[in-house]
Amino acid sequence: MNRNIMLIISLLAMNHIFSQQIPDTIYNPEIPAKMYPKNSGTMIHIDQGHRNFHTKNNRFLPFAKLLSKDGYRVASFEGEFKKDKLKNLKILVISNALSENSRPPFVAPTESAFSTNEIHNVKEWVKNGGSLFLIADHMPFAGASANLAKAFGFKFYDSFVMDPDVRGIFDFSRKNKMLSHNMITNGRTAKEQVNHIRTFTGQGFETPKEAISILNLKKEYTVFITDTMWVFNEKTPKISAENLSQGAVLEYGKGRIAVFGEAAMFTAQIAGRERIKVGMNSVEAGENYQLLLNLIHWLDRAY
Repeated sequence: MNRNIMLIISLLAMNHIFSQQIPDTIYNPEIPAKMYPKNSGTMIHIDQGHRNFHTKNNRFLPFAKLLSKDGYRVASFEGEFKKDKLKNLKILVISNALSENSRPPFVAPTESAFSTNEIHNVKEWVKNGGSLFLIADHMPFAGASANLAKAFGFKFYDSFVMDPDVRGIFDFSRKNKMLSHNMITNGRTAKEQVNHIRTFTGQGFETPKEAISILNLKKEYTVFITDTMWVFNEKTPKISAENLSQGAVLEYGKGRIAVFGEAAMFTAQIAGRERIKVGMNSVEAGENYQLLLNLIHWLDRAY
């Protein structure tokens, strides 16, 4: 069968599965050493004011529950990013935002989810000491957050990244050298060390030279810069994923920012009629939850 036809069939199948995602409400991993006693930790706000695909009480419910279990207080952030609303925030999570005008079928160019003023406000908030966790998945989510990422020196491609088998499943490990060694993957103790991470499609992006890349993509992977979500053919522009990242962190002024190009890795979902586990609850992603905790601890300045 023609490879382009195989690619389209594979992507349509994945689109069908992932469009039916619901949170896995029974996912409940153990945390040997919790950061804070119950309900006493730093407040974390999860954005749901920008048509976010992932919100606190829906697809990011397992995300919120895990952080609550670690002692954090978790709340939703509503509305625009105004200076007076940001000034008292400590940690802000933005996952898969979209513009108010964005509707399927999603086609390029993707409109920014954030106004120029909002981007300026968030940039200044981080510069003055805020901690931002920005997650933007494959097209159109990458394009919707591209301008915000650019404000911090990251270049998003409104795209899909794929492995040679066109599965869109990536395994980052210390063994294959795609998972970097740093304070976040090492954690505070040996029990918090992360050795293997699995991600589910997403995008690859360029980082500023000052950033530390955690998830390093390989040249064998391909970035498909499609003009329509989940639609690919022989004319679709593409580049190698060599030197691109799918997750990185950066000290910015007095603040910190973690940027990731895939969202399912940080939640636990049940997808499709076959009830496939996608995310932290899948067997192959057993250490993903620890990376999430380590990232939050870093944003919280535990180290």
